[in-house]
Amino acid sequence: MSGESAMAIEKQTAFRWGWISELSESEFSTMVATFMGWTLDGMDVMVFSFVLPTLIATWHVTRGQAGLLGTSALVISSVGGWAAGLLADRWGRVRVLKLTILWFASFTFLSGFTNSFNQLLIVRGLQGLGFGGEWAVGSVLIGETVRAQHRGKAVGVVQSGWAIGWALAALSYAILFMVFSPELAWRVMFWIGILPALLVFYIQRHVHEPEIYEAKRQVRIAEGKSDFLQIFGPKLWRITFLASSVALGVQGGYYAITTWLPLYLKTSRGLSVLDTSTYLFVVIFGSFAGYLTSAHLTDLLGRKKTLVLFAALSLLTVFVYTSVPIGNATMLVLGFPLGFFASGSFSPIGAFFTELFPTSVRGAGQGFSYNLGRGIGALFPALVGYMSSRISLAHAIAVFSVSAYALMTIGVIALPETQGQELRD
Repeated sequence: MSGESAMAIEKQTAFRWGWISELSESEFSTMVATFMGWTLDGMDVMVFSFVLPTLIATWHVTRGQAGLLGTSALVISSVGGWAAGLLADRWGRVRVLKLTILWFASFTFLSGFTNSFNQLLIVRGLQGLGFGGEWAVGSVLIGETVRAQHRGKAVGVVQSGWAIGWALAALSYAILFMVFSPELAWRVMFWIGILPALLVFYIQRHVHEPEIYEAKRQVRIAEGKSDFLQIFGPKLWRITFLASSVALGVQGGYYAITTWLPLYLKTSRGLSVLDTSTYLFVVIFGSFAGYLTSAHLTDLLGRKKTLVLFAALSLLTVFVYTSVPIGNATMLVLGFPLGFFASGSFSPIGAFFTELFPTSVRGAGQGFSYNLGRGIGALFPALVGYMSSRISLAHAIAVFSVSAYALMTIGVIALPETQGQELRD
């Protein structure tokens, strides 16, 4: 009887957890670690969008300068992502992941001690090195660890951690700006960015290098060569170029609207701190749902169909949100699909890029493509800021977001489908 009860409990547990119950201990631990890393990464990065209105008022910076603060971290993160990808191919995914987490947590914390535009510009730029590296390495690590049938869902779940981190930043904003004066609250928001450093202890104990990487690493050591330049060679240059275009589209569109969304709601729509938080929580809830939905569709429909679907609907939603005359009540409701499609566009990217590049240059190829796109897309917040001095902030956001999602769609269509593909050497 006890045996039958145990089997019944096991079946109920498997049903409840679905595909997650099929993961091995290594796959599950890696997914948890990268999920938490991306959650805390998202919290640290999105804090800036919430403190931006206070910095503009306190330091009397222009919107162009404010956009430059957002852009600096993103541009330098592209360098950090590529460098971390190269190091991950040489030193190992896990070792470099821990280094990047400690790096971006430390410089987020130090941002709270800055006293001028120039100081914050430098510190946020240094933070970007770790921020860019964490995604590049974590995405390769989870992609190589989880088997093909669940890879899209696992990577998508990891991506959903960004929405959780965004929600934590929004919650911190709502609480801290009610408890403290604005002059102190923005500093405290940066100070709590040291928390991701604690994740390193979990990674040290539970996460190990993927078997496919270790096998290839031993071969590379025996041959005594490094072949990261292959991503620009005749066999891979087209993949590298198109993947970079997709990365540019998805990130440029996302950063153009999310960097400026709190300021847009507060100044253009006249919302209070509490109302702004409410509107943003609707967007964030939509983001979380979008990440998970897109993650399942990635393995169900394929990488390309899911990406094209979400890019097209992101384009449409951003256009309506920023360019069609609607009331605040309608805007509140529309925040859900805005977050749903813009964030859901990211879920297939990690698995897709992992499958496009061979093991020997996966870190370099995935890191370069994603972060070249990020580096160029990072210019969008600054360009939106400068353009908003000539046209409305809403229209400036629409110009860059719509263009970015159109480019993303073209790049995806030109790439091959990789659904169900085993990783290759």
